[in-house]
Amino acid sequence: MPIWPGAAPDAQPVPGPETATVSDKLLAGKPATAVTNVTRPTMTVYAPKGKNTGAAVVVFPGGGFQILAIDLEGTETCDWLTSKGITCVLLKYRVPSVPYVWKCDCRPHNYQLSVPSLQDAQRTMRLVRHHAAEWHVDPHKVGVIGFSAGGYLVAEISTNFKRRLYAPVDDADQESARPDFAMPIYPGHLAVDHDSKLNPNVPVSRETPPTFLVQAEDDNVDGVQQSLVYFTALKKAGVPTEMHLYAHGGHAFGLRPTSDPITRWPALAETWMSTIGMIPATGR
Repeated sequence: MPIWPGAAPDAQPVPGPETATVSDKLLAGKPATAVTNVTRPTMTVYAPKGKNTGAAVVVFPGGGFQILAIDLEGTETCDWLTSKGITCVLLKYRVPSVPYVWKCDCRPHNYQLSVPSLQDAQRTMRLVRHHAAEWHVDPHKVGVIGFSAGGYLVAEISTNFKRRLYAPVDDADQESARPDFAMPIYPGHLAVDHDSKLNPNVPVSRETPPTFLVQAEDDNVDGVQQSLVYFTALKKAGVPTEMHLYAHGGHAFGLRPTSDPITRWPALAETWMSTIGMIPATGR
């Protein structure tokens, strides 16, 4: 369903019509689909299979804010979550976005927010809570998960939930945009200034939700420092945080099983969600 009743705020032109492209490269024996030129952001709601835990997770696929890895980091995530009794909300946010400056050039405040995608994320979080009773969701158990650029979007909404980026359009916008828990998976764009400082557009505070991080040490796309810098900031602020750092796995492994131990991270995430009270413990 569309997340905006009319035109999306601050709409920008894109190079052409929305397209979905299937890659020739296989990951774990399967291709991946990339969606781009998204001007009409939508959310797709997947009901849980079996017993409903009451928890919900909004999913942000990655793709460098240029495309969306809609199956590898989207629908396949929903297959996993719904199998665990969790309502899954897949957000198709606007891409490509305007160019962003991720690195400092030594001038103060030379950073940019991914405004269109964060507007879409805030709106979706509010819509989930607005429809909580209808969708059988506990409004106090709504989390987010994102991969790569989507992981950065997780950090953005975890730290900018009070910053209203658009004018309210209906009653749903009275709801909170703060996630109750957050899972950035191999996030990007978090470390700046030669990978030593946290991007100032993710102002971590004690109000940042409990966070679960997964990263491979040999990630040569965004680099392990992205998660390390964010983890350090979270711990300094006293935010309950769990991080799993693996030697091998690279980037964009999603949830597809391979011989690398890192692909078993979903089981760890399930345990973590139960320890923070979002879902029942396994077997209960």
